[in-house]
Formats: sequence, C-alpha cells, structure tokens
Amino acid sequence: MTRHLVLVGLSGSGKTAAGRLAAAALDAPFHDIDALIEEREDVSISRIFAERGEEAFRQLEREAVRRALEGMPAVIAPGGGWAAQPWSAEDAADRAILVYLRTSPQVAAARVAREGNRPLLEGVDPVERLRQLLEEREAAYLTAPLLVETDARTVEEVASELVALARSRAGW
Repeated sequence: MTRHLVLVGLSGSGKTAAGRLAAAALDAPFHDIDALIEEREDVSISRIFAERGEEAFRQLEREAVRRALEGMPAVIAPGGGWAAQPWSAEDAADRAILVYLRTSPQVAAARVAREGNRPLLEGVDPVERLRQLLEEREAAYLTAPLLVETDARTVEEVASELVALARSRAGW
C-alpha cells in the first residue's frame, strides 16, 4: 500500500520547497496545507491568526490535512505546529508516514526571512522565537519514524532523499 508522505518540522525546514520537488519527482500531488487553507477561506494565514486566533487556524489546518489524507497518495506539508497538536499523529497514522525535516533555528530563520508571511514570527526575533518553538515541538517532531537533516543541504538534495524514502518506506 502506498502511503502519503507528511513532512513535519519548523517553518523554514524545507517542507514546501523540498516537498514540491519530491512530489514532482514521484509524479504525485503536493498539498501545501497553508495554501489550501488560504484558498478555501479566501484570506491569508496571517489574517486568520489576527482575526480568529491560532486555535481557529489549527482547526482549519486539521480539516485540511484530513481532506488531503483522504485523497490519493501525496506529499503533504502542514504548518510547523501541526505535528505538535495532540491529534496530528493519530489522524495520519494509518494512511501516511511522517518525515521530520530537522533544521536549526538559525538556518530556519534565514530561510523564512526570504519568504516572509509567518504569523508566529511577526514582530519578534525570529531566531529566538524559532528556538522556543523547536523546544516546544521537537518531542512531537521526533515521533516521526523518519528524519532528514536539512541545514547543510540544498533543497534538491533534501527532495532526493524524500523521494528515496517514499520509495523505500512508503510504498511508492
């Protein structure tokens, strides 16, 4: 049975960039959960956080991941906080394999600085905030059965490893 590949890790770990490349190489759908939420809600993630709060966003995120898991096998990139929610692993367990894209707060901050639009990093020192988020979330990230180090690697190298893992461990 082919299982979904769900990528977890901090913002800036490469979930979207490497996930998109891996999905293309696997000829599989790619689901950027934040983009799906923005499309469905017709509003930015930043605005959802500002107007409805993180709890409302997490509910939308949970629903979007569930919908993605109901479809054909795909590479799925939820937000950085998804894996730390108490229901995330249970939602995905029977249909997906989780891969932790591990990156340091320093490298993640440099990557997200180029992208912008990260509600949990607005108006704060991004390295310090990512350090806090990693401290809060890493135990959850480490429950993923697969781990890929991303700091000293190109997005293409990470994507290549994701493709190899999909083929060797997720039935692709």
